Amino acid sequence: MTASLHGQKAWSPVAAISQWYRSWSQRSSERELNCCGDEVVDRMARDIGVTAAELRRLAKSGPEAVSLLRRRMTALDLDENEIAKAEPQTLHDLQRVCTLCQYRRRCARDLAHDAADPAWKDYCPNATTLAALNAEPWAARGEW
Repeated sequence: MTASLHGQKAWSPVAAISQWYRSWSQRSSERELNCCGDEVVDRMARDIGVTAAELRRLAKSGPEAVSLLRRRMTALDLDENEIAKAEPQTLHDLQRVCTLCQYRRRCARDLAHDAADPAWKDYCPNATTLAALNAEPWAARGEW
């Protein structure tokens, strides 16, 4: 692991350990799932309403996979905690769909460039649900 120091790259043990830990912790869910037999994975997947393949992809994605959803919700002035209390199943579905989305890179670019640009609505599989949530009055916005 390197860090820039006066234009030169210097090795940083703290940065290397930090990177290793992030990588290790991200893979831990996937490793735990791999310890289960196919029958157990199938049963867990059915319990949460996804296929075994989707469950494996979700586990592989790690906890940061929903960061784009959080950024999009912030851009829409939607409070994740309020939605979690009022519509927990909807939030879980949004998270699942976002994590499995094939347009993650495009979404990240659009959020970084101009979060207010409505172009995301053309490709985001969560666009309809987010629009419906955005149309609702929310206490966090002082709308009720």
